[in-house]
Amino acid sequence: MLRHEFQPGRLLLGLCLIAAGVLYAGEVAGLWRIPWFTAVPLVIGGLFLAALAAAVNRGARRRRGIRGS
Repeated sequence: MLRHEFQPGRLLLGLCLIAAGVLYAGEVAGLWRIPWFTAVPLVIGGLFLAALAAAVNRGARRRRGIRGS
């Protein structure tokens, strides 16, 4: 039994933010060098993908609700 509904937008955004964190943690540890502005496209892209996934998810749930009734 699910305790809550699946939200793919939050999953994608979380993965993008974790990736940004891992990149900067690797830089702090001295494993690699990345430019300071790397997080900007990663986070903005993650926000865009999360919004797109949330819109598709909402449309699918709304459409399934109409058909199910």
